[in-house]
Amino acid sequence: MSTSKKKLIGLVILSVIIISTLVVGFMWFKPHRNVQSTKADAELKVQDLVKEFADNPTKANAKYLSSDGNSKILIVEGHVFKISKNQNGDAVIILKEEGAKAGVNASFTAQTTPNTSSLKVGDLIKIKGAITTGSSYNSDLDLYEHAVLIQCDIVKD
Repeated sequence: MSTSKKKLIGLVILSVIIISTLVVGFMWFKPHRNVQSTKADAELKVQDLVKEFADNPTKANAKYLSSDGNSKILIVEGHVFKISKNQNGDAVIILKEEGAKAGVNASFTAQTTPNTSSLKVGDLIKIKGAITTGSSYNSDLDLYEHAVLIQCDIVKD
């Protein structure tokens, strides 16, 4: 192999390494989206969101979810069905209407969890968060799965 071919191969390899390093660095240090300071893309009732995913999951996925991690920010209104904590001690609230098979699972952050302290089951509230998963039915387990919102907070009117 000639010297010029070796130099060309070395230059290509060096270029790939530099470009890869720049892309990884950009992704690593990219500022995370602040869900609470960003304008909501839609406001709807929990039963309407669940119905959209039940009626046409493909269309609802295209409407609300994004593969790049920037899915829609929603304000969802519904009744508190269950209040719990996750492994980090942050609040997790399920909004679900009486008799409904699925609802919305809303995970709060360490900063927003204190805003849930006065909530009780049955309260009608609005929650703002980024949707990561739509509601669905799992036929293998014969159960309905809730839609999931992350980085949530209570919306004060």
